Amino acid sequence: MNQSSDHDRIETYARQTVAGFPPAFRAAAQRVALYVADWPDQGMLDDLGIENPLELTGLYEGIPLTEKSVFDQPYGPDVVWLFAEPILDELRERGNVTLKELVAHVTVHEFAHHFGWSDDDIASVDRWWE
Repeated sequence: MNQSSDHDRIETYARQTVAGFPPAFRAAAQRVALYVADWPDQGMLDDLGIENPLELTGLYEGIPLTEKSVFDQPYGPDVVWLFAEPILDELRERGNVTLKELVAHVTVHEFAHHFGWSDDDIASVDRWWE
């Protein structure tokens, strides 16, 4: 598989996942920009205290809906990033999920942050990472 087709598949699976959200969540999610990049940039890793870029498959950048205020100054759209190389590395390591399943999981996880869920909240209902 070449890099371009991997990116295209990851983006397609992520957009299909968002399109499958329940209507109330889908409407809010469609206002979030969705990007696929090869790797997280160094600033993202530094901000999160992550040394190994393979540890970051996705990232939500923005203000969660539960914290937004009409008084907030807009600085641009909230963004969900999916990182192709870490996703593909995890896919190879797991060996028991499809790319579509893994991308759907990472996408849901990052959008959960947009809806105001913490990592602990997500882990309490999703045992994927165990």
